[in-house]
Amino acid sequence: MLTIDLDLLKINGSEFILDAGCGAGRHIWQVCKVNKGASVAFDLDVKSLQNARCMLYQMDIKGESAGPWHLVSGSITRLPFDDAFFHKVICSEVLEHIPDDFQAVSELTRVLKPGGIMAVSVPSHFAESVCWKISDDYHKTSGGHIRIYKQQDILELLRKFNLEVYAIRYKHALHSMYWWSKGLFGLKNEKALIPSLYNKFLVWDIYTHHKYTGWFENGLNRIVPKSTAIYCRKPAAN
Repeated sequence: MLTIDLDLLKINGSEFILDAGCGAGRHIWQVCKVNKGASVAFDLDVKSLQNARCMLYQMDIKGESAGPWHLVSGSITRLPFDDAFFHKVICSEVLEHIPDDFQAVSELTRVLKPGGIMAVSVPSHFAESVCWKISDDYHKTSGGHIRIYKQQDILELLRKFNLEVYAIRYKHALHSMYWWSKGLFGLKNEKALIPSLYNKFLVWDIYTHHKYTGWFENGLNRIVPKSTAIYCRKPAAN
């Protein structure tokens, strides 16, 4: 399930691409399939990187990787890369976890080449607000979400670094309702029937890409998207 649309990233086939806060690797897997340049999976959590590596190894074995990949652990507020190193940067569902989101965006911008593209996604304001109201556990869990962004908030943050927004997309409305049901029945209640059945439906939908659920979700994305994805460009050097 991708939140960032790789077509909007405009990958030209041979670039240095960073997935900052990659988690288990859902975006970096797809990037590696089309990018012949170096793809870097970066995350503070070593276990997540290990999970990403397992899939990347399997892709190599199957011949699905277009280019080399690298795993790096560290903090997004102190990226261990040179200035203007990457052509593209992905930061999906990360900033809502970071106490100093200003410093995080500063670092992401620093390592992006002039003219390069950054794709950032955060939970959408309405869906996230409902989650917080339904369940205290949703946002009080260690490592969980510490803020809710209004769309204007995240746009203003990106524009502080002179990033030029060229596209905004709304994603995963069906997942909004899943997290609402989880909150209602208890986030840690794995035996709750409705969230369990809904999760099975979502897994089925992810693997089948059924056109009817796709149409339905596209309509719901205009009303209750789970995520807002923003695509922006760093100004070219004069």
